[in-house]
Amino acid sequence: MLGERVMVFGQGVVGLLTTALLACFPLARLVTLDRYAPRREKSLAMGAHFSLDPAVPSALNLEPQADLVYELSGNPAALDQAIAATGVGGRVVIGSWYGQKQVVLNLGGRFHRSRIRLMSSQVSTVAPEWTGRWTQARRFETAWQMIEQIKPAQLVTHRFPVEQAAEAYALLDENPVEAMQVMLTY
Repeated sequence: MLGERVMVFGQGVVGLLTTALLACFPLARLVTLDRYAPRREKSLAMGAHFSLDPAVPSALNLEPQADLVYELSGNPAALDQAIAATGVGGRVVIGSWYGQKQVVLNLGGRFHRSRIRLMSSQVSTVAPEWTGRWTQARRFETAWQMIEQIKPAQLVTHRFPVEQAAEAYALLDENPVEAMQVMLTY
């Protein structure tokens, strides 16, 4: 919404694309968090006002707290950080897929007193509250318009022939600082 303070945890490809989309809105503040400096630098280039390392203890001592927080890091511990960074009546959108990883959350007094809302993000279908106005075709067309505007190809750092997929996955696993977006070509 106009003038909101927004934070995005995780600046992998999904986080960077989210940051670029959010930068299109007239926000009061857009802050990103990622543990890798090259990703933080890229988020600034894509429109973030500030980018912080979530491992630095003072990084989350921002005032005022965020109105809207996206947790896109894939790190279960980041969800608790995202909740802690959210202000009274704020929203946390959980776009990460944790798979089988367990998430430990502090849902004590501050969480309840602050009336923070946790919302999952699922893109395979149109959310029920939007189906009266949005179809999959409309959503697809809007997504393509935004892709043309943001140009996500700028995030591709490596291309591997599909026969070298093992090397591509090893790079992602062993050197995530270097690998922003890896594509397999065939």
